[in-house]
Amino acid sequence: MTKEDLLSISPDELTPAATEAKVEKVAETKAAMPAARCFVSAMLAGAFIGFGAMYFCTFLGDPTLPFGVQRTVGGLCFCLGLVLVLCCGAELFTGNILMVCARASKKISGAALARSWALVWLGNLAGSLVAVTLVFFANVQGMNGGEVGEAFVSVAAGKVALDPLTLFVKAVMCNILVCLAVWIGLSAKTVADKVLGILLPISAFVACGFEHCVANMFFLPMGFALNGAGFGAAGAITVGGMVYNIALATVGNIVGGAIVGAAYWFVYRRK
Repeated sequence: MTKEDLLSISPDELTPAATEAKVEKVAETKAAMPAARCFVSAMLAGAFIGFGAMYFCTFLGDPTLPFGVQRTVGGLCFCLGLVLVLCCGAELFTGNILMVCARASKKISGAALARSWALVWLGNLAGSLVAVTLVFFANVQGMNGGEVGEAFVSVAAGKVALDPLTLFVKAVMCNILVCLAVWIGLSAKTVADKVLGILLPISAFVACGFEHCVANMFFLPMGFALNGAGFGAAGAITVGGMVYNIALATVGNIVGGAIVGAAYWFVYRRK
């Protein structure tokens, strides 16, 4: 076995510079992915994040829990989504904002970047709606005497009620933490490292109530459907409110992810 072979199986994580180089290489692969494969992979990611959101709201279905316990443990439950994305393989829009590193190094074109982002965003939305359908007809909302359904609606109603500035900044903060979690995942060489590295950044953004556009593609349609089915106050969630939240959260997530990618590209790659 050569020295290079030994280094490749070392459990030590990649250095920040090596991780940045890997981010660029991965971005080139993503940009060249055929549209159908990209879309289906993005659907998987949308469903995976939806499963994490389902787990989060199921835990919140016990309204007697103290606030700190709800936010901390609920945040850990939500980590299921990104663990599935990074360990099982899928295309997540918010993590793919790190493709700006490859664009900054001129390894992919602006058109290729925009195409990839658009395909993944739409695939994430489609996958999220599939997850909403599955969860709804599985009657997860009926657990604990309907308290889980009330939690779904409460979370969604709180999101559509945010003012624009708060929503935007929450989305920026969210994707700073998400992209840092993805960065850790890309630097890791074992599944255990990936999972452990994801837990703190992702649970932090959930505990602090930050806004993730892909998670909201699940939270809001699910809340809307349950609100129409009699959970929560009538009319608490509207189609206009859902579009407003997801659109502004998407812009904020792009800014937050671009901050992380641009910063590391400047430090470790810029000539």
